[in-house]
This record gives sequence, C-alpha cells and structure tokens, in this order.
Amino acid sequence: MKTFEFKPKLFSTLKGYSKTSLTADIMAGVIVGIVALPLAIAFGIASGVSPEKGIITAIVAGFLVSCFGGSRVQIGGPTGAFIVIVYGIIAQYGESGLMVATFMAGVFLILLGLFRLGTIIRYIPYPIVVGFTSGIALTIFTTQVKDLFGLSIDEVPGDFVSKWVVYAHHFHTIDLWSTLVSVLSVVIIALTPRFSKKIPGSLVAIVVMTVAVWLLKTYAGVDSVATIGDRFSINSQLPDANVPVLTWETVKDLISPAITIAILGAIESLLSATVADGVIGDKHNSNQELVGQGIANLFSPIFGGIPATGAIARTMTNINNGGRTPVAGIVHAVVLLLIFLFLMPLAQYIPMACLAGVLVVVSYNMSGWRTFKELLNNPKSDVGVLLVTFFLTVVFDLTVAIEVGLLMACLLFMRRMAESTQISVLTDDIDPNSESDIELHEEHLVIPARVEVYEINGPYFFGIANKFEEEMIRIGDRPKVRIIRMRKVPFIDSTGIHNLTNLCRISQREGITIVLSGVNPRVHATLEKAGFYDLLGKENICGNINEALAKARELLQEA
Repeated sequence: MKTFEFKPKLFSTLKGYSKTSLTADIMAGVIVGIVALPLAIAFGIASGVSPEKGIITAIVAGFLVSCFGGSRVQIGGPTGAFIVIVYGIIAQYGESGLMVATFMAGVFLILLGLFRLGTIIRYIPYPIVVGFTSGIALTIFTTQVKDLFGLSIDEVPGDFVSKWVVYAHHFHTIDLWSTLVSVLSVVIIALTPRFSKKIPGSLVAIVVMTVAVWLLKTYAGVDSVATIGDRFSINSQLPDANVPVLTWETVKDLISPAITIAILGAIESLLSATVADGVIGDKHNSNQELVGQGIANLFSPIFGGIPATGAIARTMTNINNGGRTPVAGIVHAVVLLLIFLFLMPLAQYIPMACLAGVLVVVSYNMSGWRTFKELLNNPKSDVGVLLVTFFLTVVFDLTVAIEVGLLMACLLFMRRMAESTQISVLTDDIDPNSESDIELHEEHLVIPARVEVYEINGPYFFGIANKFEEEMIRIGDRPKVRIIRMRKVPFIDSTGIHNLTNLCRISQREGITIVLSGVNPRVHATLEKAGFYDLLGKENICGNINEALAKARELLQEA
C-alpha cells in the first residue's frame, strides 16, 4: 500500500504560473467572494449561530481548502448540507459542543486522507446520498417557514413534526409584508440568470429587498419585517483564536455527530471536486482533498466558525468565471475578509424574510427531486434504502439516517454478493470445452467413483460459507475424496477459512481427504498465512483440475 504524499494542488499549479492566469483567478475570486457573502450569512443564521460566524467560516475554510486541498478549483465554506446537523448539535450541546465536534471532524477527515480512504468514500451508495440530500433540503425549507411568512412564534421546536404542528397553530399570525418580501426574493433569484450570468441572483435579491424594506420602514412606517439587526448584534472584529478543550467525556458524547460531520463533509467535497473535474478536464487528489478539508475544519472552530466543506455551487461559479487554480479560492477568502472588516455593519439591514427566500431556493436546488423520482423506478432494495434514509433524515436526524442507511446498504451488498457466488457439484465428467484450467488435449475428464468435485464461483466470504456447508449436508454422500475447485474465487475471508477448516477436520474424522484445485495466488497466500495448509497438507493443493483428479486417483489406490 502506498503511503500518503502531502502534495496540495496549489504547489503544483504555481509552477509556470502566468500573469494571465493571475488575472483570471483574481476576477473569478472576486465574483465568487461576492456570491459567497449572502450564502455564508444565510447558512450561519439557519445553523443557529450569528451571521458573522458564517462569513468567518467562509474566510478561514475557504483559504485553507484552497491552500491545502487536492482540487484546482474547489471553493470551501459553509453549505446547506450542514445546517441540520449543526442546528441539532447546538440545540443539544451548545456552541461549545459544536466547536469540539467540528474540531474532531477535522481530525477524522485528516485521518481519512492519511490512510488513503478518499477513494472508498466515493463508493457510498447513490440512494443514500440522494436520500439524505433530499431529506436535508426538506428540513432546511421547514426551518425557514417562520421567517418566510413572518409568523409570530416565540420558540420553534427542534423536530420536524413538532415544527409543522406549531406552524399550523400560528399560521393565522402571518405577516403579508414579510411574505411579499420572501416571494419577491425568490422571483428575483429565479429571474436574474436571464439577464446576467455573472451577478448572483441571491445578491441582487438581498440588495433590492434590503433597500425596499429600509424605505418601507423609514417612509411608510412598516415595521413588521424583521431584519438581522433585530435579532443579532453584528460584530465586524475578528475573534481571538480559541482552541477547544477536549475531555474524555466530551469526546465520548460528541464522537457520533463528529463522525457525521466528517462523512458528510467528505462526501460533499469529493462530489464537488469530481463534478469540477468533469468540467475543467482535470483529476483531483481525493486523499489530499480530505486532508485539506480536515485542516479547514480544525481551524474554523478555533476562530469561531462552523463546519465547512466543498461547495458545488460556488465551485461551479469559480469555474464559469475563469478560475483555474487555487489562487482564485484564496482571493475569494480575501474578498470576504475585506467585506467582513469594512461592510459587515450593513448586514443588520438585511430582512430575515429575504434570507428565508434565499434558503428556499437553496433547498429546492438541493432537493434533486427529479433524481429522487427516477430512483423510485430502481430495484426495490435501492428504493428501500432511498426512502428509509430520506425519512430518517427528516423525522429524526442526519446521524441516524447515515448510520442506518449505510448499514442497510452493507447488508444489501452482502446479500447480492452471496447471491452472485454459485456452488456447483460435478459428479460424472468435465467437458474441456467449457473449462479454462485443464489441458485441452483431453477429450473429457472422468470423475472417479467415490470422488466429489465442488466448484465455487465467486468470493468465498461469510455470506457464502454457510451456503457451501448446507450444500455439502444436502448431498449427504460419504466419498473418499472431495475436490474443491477455487479457480474462480477472487478472495476468501476469515469466515470462509473457518468454514474450510471445519470441513477439513470433519472430513478427516470421517476418513475423507480434501483436495483444493486452482487456488489463485491471493487466496493461496491468505490460507497459508492462516495456517490452513498445516491442517490440510501442501501435497493436497493442486494447480488445476488435472492434478487434483490425479491426486484423487492416487489417494483411492492407497486406500
């Protein structure tokens, strides 16, 4: 196994870096920084923290992901996917608990990269990814209903069902001005791309609706539309570094949400990097990307930020505006820092209803409802994983959804693998025209009396070991020699070895000799390391069926 090599994309892309590339990256970075601003504020507030913490996350994580990640164009920062898990952690453990969980997630992400598990993460079943992504989208929409309609609710419950019960009881308190601001915000975001591909619709909506609400308050006396300043005290100073205190009790309590943050961050960042590769014709380093994401999540909570990952929408904005190296991501972080230091006080005038409109669009784009609908036509097992993951995400939380979804996917995978492995019994002769491990000059190979030949076609793991044992019991004969052909067995696990060991011992007690045929080098090494050949005897390991049948005749003559 190769060892991990620390090679951030930034280092390799700076070789031969030109003035033209710098100009393109600066332009892309400025635009992405502007695009990221309203999203960072919205994601911060929706996650249950103050708006500046969303921007701090985008600054710190955006800078570190670009410096140490494995993609040329990845833009890191807070994303909608984390809203649900972050909100839940804060509700249960407070912001100090979130800080520790994010820090631990950073450690887990770095370890995933160092142990070269970046490629394994990508094999998480697609129905699970779609299921929890769609579930997150519905949950995000649910969290925004209060601000979307300006409902008068003192405290909104944490769980999905209770939220809708409270909304139903308080819907008579709807504020028409807030509703109008939300609807117009969504309309502006939807229509902006028709007039300009460069300017983000969310920014246009925030600027237009902020000015409109200010005019309504100043000149029309409309005070019912809540703004950020009505709920939060805006602070434009960078916080001091504060390393979280880790105790054994805290680690035990927060290890589950920390793992969820790490898995979610790994999936989303690698998915974003893969999509970007297809557009720019490059190949990212998945393990280095995980290390970069881990470093970002280590330092984000130290400066008061929340979990971060690769953001697909901002990454695509970077690509579409000419960004081709991590320098664009660094520029985006610098732009956000300048806005934070000099323009952050203006954020207090942004209407909450407008941010709700922005997040409604985000949740719609995240939902992937067309993909969800298509997956419903897939095999029932995949549909089951999809629906269970979706409903668990919505009704319970993301941690439970990922754990149960992965467990279901693993069980279904094992069942399919077991079904794919076939066991056949040969009793009379072997046709050389259908075989690959016998000498073709033989017309046919006769299986002597008192000899049984079993063939295993597929992996010999715990899912098939019992099946093989049942097949032996079903036949119920007592031959002198049992030949087990393993030429089509790519690997064997400990349960398979245990099964063969038991079979060998039982056979020896019954006076039956086991002969293995066509064992490939990988399986051979596994069996030898496990000490199986000490029990069986190396003389009973044959390279092909010809040798195995010859050995069987020899054993019959000795009997």
